[in-house]
Amino acid sequence: MTSTDVRNDAEDSGPSGYAAARLRLLTEGAQSGPPRRAALAELTDDWLAGLFTAGAGALRGVSLVAVGGYGRGELSPRSDLDLLLLHDGTDPAAVAALADRIWYPVWDLGLALDHSVRTPAQARGTAGEDLKVQLGLLDARHIAGDLGLTAGLRTAVLADWRNQAPKRLPELQELCAERAERQGEAQYLLEPDLKEARGGLRDATALRAVAASWLADAPREGLADARRRLLDVRDALHLTTGRATDRLSLQEQDQVAGDLGLLDADTLLRQVYESARVISYASDVTWREVGRVLRSRSVRPRLRAMLGGGKQPAERSPLAEGVVEQDGEVVLARAARPERDPVLPLRAAAAAAQAGLPLSLHAVRRLATTVRPLPTPWPAEAREQLVTLLGSGRPTVEVWEALEAEGLVTRLLPDWERVRCRPQRNAVHVWTVDRHLIETAVRASAFTRRVSRPDLLLVAALLHDIGKGWPGDHSVAGEIIARDVAGRIGFDRADVAVLSTLVRHHLLLVDTATRRDLEDPATVRLVAEAVGSQSTLELLHALTEADALATGPAAWSSWRGSLVADLVRRVAAVLAGDDPEEPEPAAATTEQERLALEAVATGGPVLALRAQTEPAPQPAEGAADVADPEPLGVELVIAVPDQPGVLPAVAGVLAVHRLTVRTAELRALELPQGVEGSVLLLNWRVAAEYGSLPQATRLRADLVRALDGSLDVAGRLAERDAAYPRRRGVVAPPPRVTVHPTASRLATVIEVRAQDAPGLLFRIGRALEDAAVRVRSAHVSTLGANAVDAFYVTGPEGAPLPGEEATAVARKLEETLRG
Repeated sequence: MTSTDVRNDAEDSGPSGYAAARLRLLTEGAQSGPPRRAALAELTDDWLAGLFTAGAGALRGVSLVAVGGYGRGELSPRSDLDLLLLHDGTDPAAVAALADRIWYPVWDLGLALDHSVRTPAQARGTAGEDLKVQLGLLDARHIAGDLGLTAGLRTAVLADWRNQAPKRLPELQELCAERAERQGEAQYLLEPDLKEARGGLRDATALRAVAASWLADAPREGLADARRRLLDVRDALHLTTGRATDRLSLQEQDQVAGDLGLLDADTLLRQVYESARVISYASDVTWREVGRVLRSRSVRPRLRAMLGGGKQPAERSPLAEGVVEQDGEVVLARAARPERDPVLPLRAAAAAAQAGLPLSLHAVRRLATTVRPLPTPWPAEAREQLVTLLGSGRPTVEVWEALEAEGLVTRLLPDWERVRCRPQRNAVHVWTVDRHLIETAVRASAFTRRVSRPDLLLVAALLHDIGKGWPGDHSVAGEIIARDVAGRIGFDRADVAVLSTLVRHHLLLVDTATRRDLEDPATVRLVAEAVGSQSTLELLHALTEADALATGPAAWSSWRGSLVADLVRRVAAVLAGDDPEEPEPAAATTEQERLALEAVATGGPVLALRAQTEPAPQPAEGAADVADPEPLGVELVIAVPDQPGVLPAVAGVLAVHRLTVRTAELRALELPQGVEGSVLLLNWRVAAEYGSLPQATRLRADLVRALDGSLDVAGRLAERDAAYPRRRGVVAPPPRVTVHPTASRLATVIEVRAQDAPGLLFRIGRALEDAAVRVRSAHVSTLGANAVDAFYVTGPEGAPLPGEEATAVARKLEETLRG
């Protein structure tokens, strides 16, 4: 039966004819989705128009107007009828009588009615006082009566909205935020409210209102489809329950899925989550643009007055190679070439997360349409940028969502598609699988000081539940997937083995601690055998806590934490005998010996800069062979006569020249027989923060000045920080300095774990010099945004520090880094 047939059946039958026609339209199933909603609105229009015409008689200056969802022609089976009886004020009594002739038949049929009777001036006045009324009037649509009266109101309301937008839009944004706080996010809830939750139909309506203001517009790709899918689900929910409900409760999901022709309730929820995610992301982008425009409008008149008119170019501040900040967003530099730089998406994302800034919509879309795929395995920079992104704390979430909205995540990690928007039917979990993985990385970023390999911790956090998209035990499936992913992103065979072990056993500690007898030696022995090493145990402990915290408040407690810590202590005792012996010092190469001899002869520093490559990592099992070595930046080798202050001098000069230290080694070099003197050899891997590298001659000249005290490194760094303060977008966990008394028989090992920053190694070196200890050797590494540095120090006589003195040095160093 067509909608025309339904209307014809209802035309002369009054309320009962409309009711019968409405019932047939909703139950016969010939139409669904937008056609049925439009047909229901049209059927209702015709019936109400008939009531209006019969009741109005000769009355003039009055019209019947649909507003809100009905005004948009989007009537769901149990939707309210939002109606305004508009009149010119000449005959209020007749208008009141007409209202009764329309409202009572609606009530008699048991339909929900939201009604008002107003003049255009009254309607505009109420809209000015009540934002919700104004939003409803933006969708005003004429049903019957004086068309000019309706058109005049629409024109006036739209003009008022556009004129008042600078004031009303912040109110609307606050209204949306308050509703989201009350209702939660539709894209994660097991029982989402399709209308009121964040990412629901209310937010889609708010985006229409923003567009109507002409101040900003929402990203349109996918938005109409997302809105349509949520409306389709709401229609099916209304028909299933027979009630005007918008909450998709668990007990209704299977039937709603069946009515929509979907496979099961999980497929239904995933569709709802995907739609809500599109609307949520569009809302984020739109409100950001609204804020930018309003700020620009408030600042521009003052700037013009001060600068004498003219449009001022937006300031662009560099963040990374090819990436700049502009107007509070991260955009691509003018010289950026995404088609030639496959690492650019990860570099831009890491820079944005580290700065606590959003990625601009234009930048993400340009990257999505032009960037080349990364080679397999990934280059080292890509892997480091991914780790930096994952270790950036809370800002990681927004940046990751921007990448995902344009399909970049699944292009980087194809296995992500199976967990994307996947529901978790467990009351303990508060997130979908993919969001839980990102939340785990966020939580793990706070634990990077607890582990020696924060990069492995963060990647394990990202992958630990990756097997949930596959049949069977997700830990077993995830181990296989993690092994493949880790190999593709460039980890070597040993690291791949650790990551796969972490994924396979990410539930081992909490399950064992809470379900087994820890006094039974066999229990501890089994865990030790599964973990295999102290370093892996350390990682697994941190991953366990991050996973539990990311699951929800019911998954972790101080009691669970104490049980897991007790188990870890016992397992560590079993593994203690497996610690490797201290390695022999590496022999000098021919070039290093040449530099050392030249340093002895000249009495000053000698250095060499050269492009560095590393042998291609051995592929993990099943991964493709790797043919070519991978570029790592620049290797800087320095030989300098042994003297106080070498470490802070070299680190300070590099910081002054904006060189980022990725790895560093410092050790005393044994000279050939017959050559007197002592030489320190420093082997560094460095990269320019942005721009090109300085000339070697200039580096050496500044190093000479730093060593003789004529270059005030601390002052130079302080001046630069004052002139160009770094944006503190990420609240990093505090630095942690620990002493490992049993790690070496020849020296005291002091380990520093801290957020990487310009001048960090300079500050550490100067603090150790101030403590009057000698750095016998140093092993520095930067993993993502985390610095993990170990310093082998002795007293002036060359012996390890006494226990209390070592603790005091570590405590003082930690205080310095926190200051």
